[in-house]
Amino acid sequence: MKAFVFPGQGAQFTGMGKELFETNMQARELFLQANNILGFPITEVMFDGTDEDLRQTRVTQPAVFLHSVISAFCMGEEFKPDMVAGHSLGEFSALVASGALTFDDGLRLVSARATAMQQACELQPSTMSAIIGLDDETIEKVCSEVSTEGHIVVAANYNSPGQVVISGSLEGIQLANERLLAAGARRALQLNVSGAFHSPFMEPARAMLETAIQQTTFNVPSCPIYQNVDALPHTDPGIIKANLVAQLTSPVRWTKTILNMINDGAEEFTECGPGNVLTGLIKKIRK
Repeated sequence: MKAFVFPGQGAQFTGMGKELFETNMQARELFLQANNILGFPITEVMFDGTDEDLRQTRVTQPAVFLHSVISAFCMGEEFKPDMVAGHSLGEFSALVASGALTFDDGLRLVSARATAMQQACELQPSTMSAIIGLDDETIEKVCSEVSTEGHIVVAANYNSPGQVVISGSLEGIQLANERLLAAGARRALQLNVSGAFHSPFMEPARAMLETAIQQTTFNVPSCPIYQNVDALPHTDPGIIKANLVAQLTSPVRWTKTILNMINDGAEEFTECGPGNVLTGLIKKIRK
């Protein structure tokens, strides 16, 4: 069985999508359509913008979504998924690629999500950190201990065995990094992000995203989508909607997602979108 996966924020790079735009008529039309929907020329930022331009959440999320979805569409007959999944933002790309959302609706939702998350980030300083070389249980224990001391720190992305990203307040992350290194982590790398995604800091964004999702028509996807919140396959539009909203403040259970897909018959994974971060994680999850 064939599985297709879609990356999230952080996979962006200057020049992303430019070759597709210049060589594929379908891709060109979709990119130009996206400029009209968003109300600004995102293609200019994607193709020629600086790293700093691309790091803005309101730009990053639509940009990664566009590159991912258009890459899948341009595969033509080769894109025949038996199952799909996306990492965080990538879940929206997976839903469009599998027919649960139209291209236009998916882009509008991603834009609404990016705006809501950017606004939540600006309300209170927060950040994320990648913890390398430590087991999930120890990371969870340290996060819990730091949180009981008046900070907010949670596990946000279970990316692969030995790689977990944590989210929280600036002080909380700094304290957690120190304790996790003392507990045996090989690295505790603070990420260059605008806020603490998949944590309680994103709670202010929930209402805005939920309203946008409830106002959008979702179809039954052509194949199951394994969602971040529970790592399980879903085709029911109502459940998919609820999980998308919950995802904002819940961890991305990527390791469990990939294991479940493999256990359900996935034999081949294809990553659609910028970079190959997910391909690397999948190899670590199941060599």
